[in-house]
Amino acid sequence: MRANSLLKKHLRKKNGLSKGSGLTKGSSVIKNSGFTLIELVVGMVVISIAFVMMTSMLFPQADRAADNLHRVRSAELAHSILNEIWGKRYDQNTNSNGGVPACGAVDKPLLGLPAGVACTAQNKLGPDCTEAGKTGVNCTLADVKESRNNYNDVDDYNGLNINSNMLNSSDTYASRYINYALAVKVEYNDAASLNSKLVTVNVTTPSGEVITYNAIRRNY
Repeated sequence: MRANSLLKKHLRKKNGLSKGSGLTKGSSVIKNSGFTLIELVVGMVVISIAFVMMTSMLFPQADRAADNLHRVRSAELAHSILNEIWGKRYDQNTNSNGGVPACGAVDKPLLGLPAGVACTAQNKLGPDCTEAGKTGVNCTLADVKESRNNYNDVDDYNGLNINSNMLNSSDTYASRYINYALAVKVEYNDAASLNSKLVTVNVTTPSGEVITYNAIRRNY
């Protein structure tokens, strides 16, 4: 019995066990780590909510920013054309010497002003003829039209579009405003008096939004 007791004591010392202790000498406690199923489910729900917030709040901001940029460029295009038009005389038949007399004006003998030539007819609005002796009033479809750089009155811009050349350039508007559309229309605002012209510039953005710009030019 004493021999067995000594043998067990010797084995305990050899294996590094201390009396009254269940730990191995020189070892440390290793805890099992990981996520429970509930923790995983909660995490997935939080991520899903965050993703929904991003798609509903942040991503549309990018689309709106692009739309705003398109609107700015459309305004830039329209204003450049309107500014160019405003520098031209009212009508081909308006006196180029300061616009006096204006087309369709009655004579004013007391002021020494003769009567003005009749304004261009509604169905003749557009680039005028370049052949000698012809004006916008007696232009025909077979006649040669004014070139883009020779536009000299408001209604010459009637029919200008995205494929037209820019002023003093061989480039078209389409080459500078990719995926945009442009349509310019000039008509009399008052068909009875012919004393004002309505200029309408329609610009279509790449997103398909049509933005209309209007201006009225009086006969002066």
